[in-house]
Amino acid sequence: MLSFRLSCQAPLQWAEQTFAQAELGDRRRAQRAVTIAQAMAQQPGASIPILFENPYEIKAAYNLFDRPEATPDALQAPHRADVLARMRTPGQTYLLLQDSSDFSWSGHQTVAGLGPIGLGQKGLQGFMLHSALAVRWTMPEALGAKRAPVEILGVVDQLYEIRRPRPADERRGDSKARQGRVRESHCWQTQSQHIGPAPAGVRWEEVCDRGADIFEFLGGCREQNHGFIVRAAQDRALEDERGEKTPETLFTLARKLPPLGRFTLELRARKGQPARTARLAMGATRVRLRAPQRPGPPAAKPRGLACTVVRVFEVDAPAQITQPLEWILLSEVEVESFEQAREVALKYSARWLIEEFHKGLKTGLGAERLQLETAARLFAAIAIMSLVALRLIDLREAVREDPQAPADQAGVLSPLELHVLRKKLKRPIRTVGEIALAIGRLGGHMNRKADGLPGWQTFRDLSH
Repeated sequence: MLSFRLSCQAPLQWAEQTFAQAELGDRRRAQRAVTIAQAMAQQPGASIPILFENPYEIKAAYNLFDRPEATPDALQAPHRADVLARMRTPGQTYLLLQDSSDFSWSGHQTVAGLGPIGLGQKGLQGFMLHSALAVRWTMPEALGAKRAPVEILGVVDQLYEIRRPRPADERRGDSKARQGRVRESHCWQTQSQHIGPAPAGVRWEEVCDRGADIFEFLGGCREQNHGFIVRAAQDRALEDERGEKTPETLFTLARKLPPLGRFTLELRARKGQPARTARLAMGATRVRLRAPQRPGPPAAKPRGLACTVVRVFEVDAPAQITQPLEWILLSEVEVESFEQAREVALKYSARWLIEEFHKGLKTGLGAERLQLETAARLFAAIAIMSLVALRLIDLREAVREDPQAPADQAGVLSPLELHVLRKKLKRPIRTVGEIALAIGRLGGHMNRKADGLPGWQTFRDLSH
């Protein structure tokens, strides 16, 4: 088991450590944040009126969300500072998992301060949450097909973005006009700048999906002394050392690379595709990305960017898999061996955690079910929920990482809770995995082999 488990702390102890030092203009407000966080940790997914029986407590929660001082940055400041401090251990590698997710509220009642989302359908409103999750990376000595375990440190930054409609005088598809204004894609670089430069002797790596395939973001990582592993979205032009354009593009070159070797990796279920253990091959080579055209004088055009492309692709995929896995990854590190290429691929596979984090906010905590009248109120509540969600995802990692860990020693349930669970189901519960299945059984999970582990609803119940 990893040395640090957020989910092992009692809700009150965790809430006090996380929110008691928040600078909200009044110590009583910080204590109110502690009270709300403790209640959310004890009853994940419950509405504000259900969290508190006393009407005074309900009103006090709403009053805190109304305070202009209760911004996400202020509420999360002590937690983020602690995460950054822990990310400075010399000789360690930390992954910064970035991703965006739309949070939506539909209906006839307008929530003041929200904007359009999706394709701008009538009655659909919300915002985009861009989060950076920090985890400690250690390359395991022995690898099976499972994703390598990581230690979850916490949320290192969050951006709450309101989408602005396209200007009325801007034609759809006008790329020049779009490049001349602030766009949603700025979140990737803005968040990297918020986090700040990595200290000497410590490695910070940005791990991002295709949304981060932005030339300025990749260059910005270099300026911040951050490494990066970004899945390529664009078949970019390449250039040679003299800056001359080469005949081959990024994807064309990557798909011609000879395999360095093969390994297996468990893949989670996707829409239309079952979970499976995939056989993967990898190729890698050094490339120089040609800078894209940007508005401004030619002298302002950025120089090309040297990096490594690592292609990870599925071989011998089952017949029912219509889209075999392919990751074309960009990294600043030099890759010369199979082991180095595999580590890049395994680090990228850890990105799944940031998707699960946002899913936990929505499904496990019910963020989109909040009935608050303004965007500012929503942001304050979700800032607290975001740190509660860490406990849920950490609990899932504990079960996934070592399902055979002794139930009595894992700290997931108290001795009394474990005793009651055993009595209720009239069966021995010896391991962490059996705890998860037992709780799932209470919630209707069939515990069949093909069902896998219970989902977010179960872990939400398990966390309290």
